[in-house]
Parts: sequence; structure tokens; C-alpha cells
Amino acid sequence: MIEFSLAGVRSVVALGAHPDDIEIAAGGLLLSLPAGVRVDYVLATGVPARQDEARAAATAFLAQGTVAFHLHDLPDGRLPAHWNATKEIVEAAARLGVPDLVLAPSTDDAHQDHRLLGSLASTAFRDSLVMHYEIPKWDGDLSRRTTYVPLTLEQGRRKVALLHEHFPSQKARDWWDDEVFLGLARIRGMECRSHYAEAYTVTKSVVTF
Repeated sequence: MIEFSLAGVRSVVALGAHPDDIEIAAGGLLLSLPAGVRVDYVLATGVPARQDEARAAATAFLAQGTVAFHLHDLPDGRLPAHWNATKEIVEAAARLGVPDLVLAPSTDDAHQDHRLLGSLASTAFRDSLVMHYEIPKWDGDLSRRTTYVPLTLEQGRRKVALLHEHFPSQKARDWWDDEVFLGLARIRGMECRSHYAEAYTVTKSVVTF
């Protein structure tokens, strides 16, 4: 197992199809980012109430950094039908600069909105490290991942507490509970010899000496 550090990361673009995607998938990584980091937080869909939840959540998860919000209101579940608009959202984020790290959905995600956003990220951010995250869901699309972010017991529990605090609109969903979030984190932690972890896929990287 090869280790590399994100300690030098100073700029991040976080792409989400829906409010709560980024926090569910990468909330532990957000909590682990170094102080002073700048995050461009980009959402493709979301009604005003849900966008308010996302703003509050991102501010809490990134309390040690600076967050710039880029929130859009394309229709949930219909991003492939709005391909041009979705591509422009991703390319507009890429025009902000060359970030050290990009967080995006997995390209093999079963949800069409996630899958489209993930595929567009890979082409728009050619000179950045792109880490594709996973989101547990009814479709059962979890698969083998290549990259892990270990989390301590405290970080894992803090992530879940913030999810509950900032996304009250989702609490009625039958999958929204500690066992789902911490169960997946425990399995991913086992895979990288940590208590908890988040898992990602990096599809292309370059080794330099």
C-alpha cells in the first residue's frame, strides 16, 4: 500500500450533483483538510431550502478554510437531459484556476446525475488530482476502490453528527442513519488498516521523480 499526503493542498473544487452528496461521500476528507484551504463548492441541482442546508453544512465541515459557493438549480434527476448546462457548470469551475484537488462523483455511479458529473470532471480538470467519491444508495453500486482517506473514530463520528445536524430534510429516508454511514466507513477502514475511512477512485495519475 502506497501512501501520499494531502497536507500541501491549498485549493479544492468539490463537485456535487445534489445537496449532501459531497458531505456524505467526502465529509471526512473535508474535516481533514489543512487550515487555510480554499474550497470552491459546486452544486448542479437544489431548491433554495436544500441549498441553504448545503451552505450551512459546508461551512461547518470547512470551518478552518474559505468556501466559495457556486450553487445551481438544474432539475434533480434530469442532468443528462441538460448536458450542455451541466458541462458549462463543470467548465466554469475549471476556469477558476488549477486546483490541487478535485472531488467528484464516481464515473460508475448508478445515479445518472452523479455519473454525468463524474465523467465531465475527468476531462475538465486535466491538470489536477481528481478523486472520485462513492455514495451508498438503494441501487447497490458500491465497488472496489483504489484510494483511501483514513479517519479516526472521532472524525467518523463527527462527520455523521454534522450530517444529521445540517440535513434535517433527509432524516425520513430509510437509508439515512448511523449504521449506513459508519458501517461503510468501518468496512473501508478495514481495507486500509484504519478504524474508519472514505474510499475514492483515482483513474489517472503521473509518477514524477
